[in-house]
Amino acid sequence: MTKRGKMYYIPVIGSLALATITLMEKLVLKTRKIKIETIHVYGFLSSVLVMFPIIYFLWNVNQSALELKNVLIFSMVIIASIVANLLAFYSLKWERITNIEPARMLEPLFVIILAILFSFFSVLYEKNLNVVIPALIAGSALVFSHIKRHYLEFNKYFLAAIAGSFLFALELVLSRLILDLYSPLSFYFLRCSAIFLISFVIFRPSLKNVKTKVKKEIFLIGFLWVVFRLALYYGYINLGIITTTLIILLAPIFIYLFAWKFLKEKLDWKNITAAIIILGCVAYAVLS
Repeated sequence: MTKRGKMYYIPVIGSLALATITLMEKLVLKTRKIKIETIHVYGFLSSVLVMFPIIYFLWNVNQSALELKNVLIFSMVIIASIVANLLAFYSLKWERITNIEPARMLEPLFVIILAILFSFFSVLYEKNLNVVIPALIAGSALVFSHIKRHYLEFNKYFLAAIAGSFLFALELVLSRLILDLYSPLSFYFLRCSAIFLISFVIFRPSLKNVKTKVKKEIFLIGFLWVVFRLALYYGYINLGIITTTLIILLAPIFIYLFAWKFLKEKLDWKNITAAIIILGCVAYAVLS
């Protein structure tokens, strides 16, 4: 197997981590009675603490990262991420998760579309139709599998969730412009540190009334975010942003399986159809 072929395993690991994160965050938010801003702020702190013991050994920041253009791009990444999180908080706080799920599922599709647009201005983004077309098909299938007419309402919370998904996607696509100037760990460490400090100043959440068990769960979530983002960044650098995003779309399939196995949730025909389409698109892109 070629080196590129071996790299396909990294986004698959990332998709497994993302699926686990999704289930754990739902568990903590729904059953532990913890505020969203608390899990957000201390989730980022957990990620920073996970990386701190090894950042010295894997630290790598190119001097070009300090150029004004690149500092501005990094600042845009931080701002987009913070605003996206605030919009996600707003929609999650006042609307049911199931009601805004179609909007949340737009993020990978936004990533693919933005990467296609950026490809006209930078060679860092793929133009290979063998990847672009399957990615668009898989992303669209994922979105449509979550649309249910009886609860799809374009209220202000749903629109906030859409805007949040777009800004999360914009953050990822912008990150690719400067990712080569850092090691993936250095980039994520600096990103998480900046977001934690700013978010802490905004929210100032307290852990006094949070049980030790919940603190451990938040720490595990932070650890899994490190695994997911590092897999994502390594994929962006070695496989391309669209190819990586396509493989990360396997995460919803793992979520379906986990929910069916551990939560005893039934799968409807839309979930099964989307899973088949996504698997077919990933197989086609990887093998073509």
